[in-house]
Amino acid sequence: MIDLTAEVTIKIPFQDVDIMGVVWHGNYLRYFEEARAALLDKIDYGYFKMKESGYAWPIVDARVKYIKPLTLHQVVHVRARLVEYECGIKIDYEVYDSGTGDKTTKGKTTQVAVDMRNHEMCFASPRVFLEKLGVST
Repeated sequence: MIDLTAEVTIKIPFQDVDIMGVVWHGNYLRYFEEARAALLDKIDYGYFKMKESGYAWPIVDARVKYIKPLTLHQVVHVRARLVEYECGIKIDYEVYDSGTGDKTTKGKTTQVAVDMRNHEMCFASPRVFLEKLGVST
């Protein structure tokens, strides 16, 4: 199986912070999304490929644990790691300060496959996704 981790680097922009220069809590999910998209692209199953394959993958659960605040112009690394793939996509996230290496945030998301022909949720990951992972079915 291929490496199931991807990482992106983000410099916190002005529009993501509040009047105190701290990142608004909802923006953390956008940072997770950037890392998740990089991970899915790495296995050649990004959002356009998902659509082409006939499956949507909505997020059904998202969790964030705030450890240290992120601030304006801080540079962070956001790491996404696929931890489950048989009955959906479960990804763990960690955010690190690029200068100190301190962990600032962790989280997880869960996505499930939905067959776009009939809009039914799949209880097992579709073969096309497993093939992208190099998992025999």
